[in-house]
Amino acid sequence: MQSEPRDWLTSVRVYFSAPVVTLLFLGFSAGLPYLLVFSTLTAWLEDSGVDVAAIGFFSWVGMLYSVKLFWAPIVDRVRLPLLGRLLGQRRSWMLLGQLLIAGGLFGLSGLDPAGHLPVVAAFALLTAFGAATQDIVIDAYRIETGAPDIQAAMASTYIIGYRIGIVMAGAGALYIADAASWSLAYLSMAALVGIGMLTVLIRPEPPRRQSVNRVLFSPRVRHFLGASRQRPHWQRRTGAWLLAAVVCPIGDFFQRYGKLALALLLFIGIYRISDIAMAAMANPLYLSLGFSKSDIASVTKVFGVLMTIGGGLLGGLLVVRYGLGRMLVVGALGVALTNLLFALLAVSGNELWLLIATITGDNLANGLASTVFIAFLSSLTSRAYTATQYALFSSLMTLPGKFIGGFSGLVVADFGYASFFVVSAFLGIPAVALAIWLKRRLNALEADAEAASSSATTDNARAPG
Repeated sequence: MQSEPRDWLTSVRVYFSAPVVTLLFLGFSAGLPYLLVFSTLTAWLEDSGVDVAAIGFFSWVGMLYSVKLFWAPIVDRVRLPLLGRLLGQRRSWMLLGQLLIAGGLFGLSGLDPAGHLPVVAAFALLTAFGAATQDIVIDAYRIETGAPDIQAAMASTYIIGYRIGIVMAGAGALYIADAASWSLAYLSMAALVGIGMLTVLIRPEPPRRQSVNRVLFSPRVRHFLGASRQRPHWQRRTGAWLLAAVVCPIGDFFQRYGKLALALLLFIGIYRISDIAMAAMANPLYLSLGFSKSDIASVTKVFGVLMTIGGGLLGGLLVVRYGLGRMLVVGALGVALTNLLFALLAVSGNELWLLIATITGDNLANGLASTVFIAFLSSLTSRAYTATQYALFSSLMTLPGKFIGGFSGLVVADFGYASFFVVSAFLGIPAVALAIWLKRRLNALEADAEAASSSATTDNARAPG
């Protein structure tokens, strides 16, 4: 990890490099479909007179985002016919995901939900599947196309683009639906998918350090092939592929980090736990304090998005200047401490200035922490298994917080909002402590690796020609 700060000019200049700018447009493409199969879609269903019980079942569409790990190995290893030859492994899968998104949104635009609910569900699932597939590839593309020292800046512009996409799919689609129709709103969103498609066609395929053939003949795969010579050919090929696509990515991570791997996985699971666990109770708190829906929308959705973007830019800039290790600690501390602002808001009552201050602190911290953590996860990912390993990390990142968040209502009911947010702040203490410890351990590992590399270079120089 970086030890000496860089000058500010060098830190800012990184935002104007082509890989960093590219992630702004790919982030937009990733954020666009998210609300169109969630809150925007449920608003359309409600507006069309669909029964509220049926609307509730549409939340299951979002489960596709949480289980993308299951087909990430296929995206990582299988080469698409025709498109794969024309565009390469990453760009072809990205374009396929975007085509599925556009096709799903176009299909939705031609339907009346009240009379075609099963077909609406099918097109929503198609859109979500395409969006989750696109997310897998964008994560791999980001890691493979940028050097390690610009990953935080790439994560920052990705978050900015993602937020813009969400605003367009939320407020933008609602404005169009109100002025014209839901059909035109979804048709317009389908057309906006073209921004991501154009980006894929313009930008080059990223280099890959290890070819598919090299991965297929890793020691584990070679051992399997040698031990299964008596099996049918199709069994040997299938087994070898599963080893290379599923087992090898996990084995590679544990091989590279050894005993430290378990601590890293624990850190991934708890880094955002205080933030994710409290999220479900934020809106109920605002409403219980008597804030109007307009105030909540203006402060949390409009102003809050701007603060998240600002936090993302700040995070990317500070990582370039001060290094990833220091900012991991700052991000973990910021996410935990800002929960105390919600506790203060809960005991202060309906104070608009305090709501603005709370959203400012929380969203700046979240934007910064998200950028830093994405860069950290990218640094852990092997470029031989980018899609599979990052899908594993990103799934683990949200699982503990979402599980604990399910009990948040019980805590609020028994102890009140203020106590809940204080408890959620304390949930972040282990993440801060582990961030400090990991910073030291990873710095030591890097120093050992540099010393070994320097020693090997010296020995080679001394060796007789």
